[in-house]
Amino acid sequence: MEDYMEEQTIFELIHNMESFTNKLIVQWNKTFNEDLGVSHVLVLGHLKQNGQSRPSDIAKALGLTPPTLSYLSDKLVAKKLAVRNVDESDRRIIYLEITDQGAEVLMRATLEGQRLKRDLFEKLSEQDRTQMTEIYKKLNLLE
Repeated sequence: MEDYMEEQTIFELIHNMESFTNKLIVQWNKTFNEDLGVSHVLVLGHLKQNGQSRPSDIAKALGLTPPTLSYLSDKLVAKKLAVRNVDESDRRIIYLEITDQGAEVLMRATLEGQRLKRDLFEKLSEQDRTQMTEIYKKLNLLE
């Protein structure tokens, strides 16, 4: 009987986490009309912070698969938010670099993200938000 209760609890937890994540994504898509997902913004943020980077390094840093990063990169390049550069000393190596337009979109996304965070998390104290972030970080480290 106790095992059944534990199982119910984990399903409820998963359901609540999924519901909240979906709500966040819906709100994000409503407020940020650039036809860009959260992952695109994360890639732009990585490029802004680290400068031009190899796609494999970006994928590793963000926990994405190389095919996913390739898909995201294609869209960023098509929208002129990033460019692909070839390494001069080894033409097999390709780098991705943020453009000025990409930096501008990233800045707008960051501001919109801050507003969304304020609106959604205003019910939580700063301590609650910090604990929530730490818990998600720990859970994401589990294999």
